[in-house]
Amino acid sequence: MQDINLLSLRSQFIDKRILLCFNGPISSGLIQELGQALKNYLHSDLASPSLSMDVFAVYIELTQNISHYVRARGYDEAQSLATVVVGRGKNQGYQVLAGNMIEPEDGERMRLRIQELAQLDKTELKQRYKQQLRQPREQHARTGAGLGLIDVCRKSTQPLACELVPSDAGKAFLSILATL
Repeated sequence: MQDINLLSLRSQFIDKRILLCFNGPISSGLIQELGQALKNYLHSDLASPSLSMDVFAVYIELTQNISHYVRARGYDEAQSLATVVVGRGKNQGYQVLAGNMIEPEDGERMRLRIQELAQLDKTELKQRYKQQLRQPREQHARTGAGLGLIDVCRKSTQPLACELVPSDAGKAFLSILATL
């Protein structure tokens, strides 16, 4: 770590308008602590209450999805690393970017689902949300009801962006970007 120029890294964060950045093992407690820091920043940045709530909700959804995934997969601490970045977007908006290592087949399913949702307009997303809400949920389902990702799409001002990059040890790195 001696080779890291912290001042240079700080300058890059400022240049790229990064407000919050985390890289490490994710846990419920950490999600809460970072969420509180994000709320405080949004409040001090004078973001509108509705925008603040949307940014916070998207941050929570994306980070909890990572936490649930690594727990369901039984990943150890080294495999449960998450990278989360929240920054200022253009036009007074914000961007939430979250990623983690994932099984390639799970990543491909998620990439296709995000690609499908990205094609829908706000009205279609609202219909999809209501449709998903009415679907019976399997009693022993490993995942949630599927509403969270649709809700993230509904809150976003642009279609979600997703990237799946093959990695070593047979895994892939999935990153999802929401713009609000």
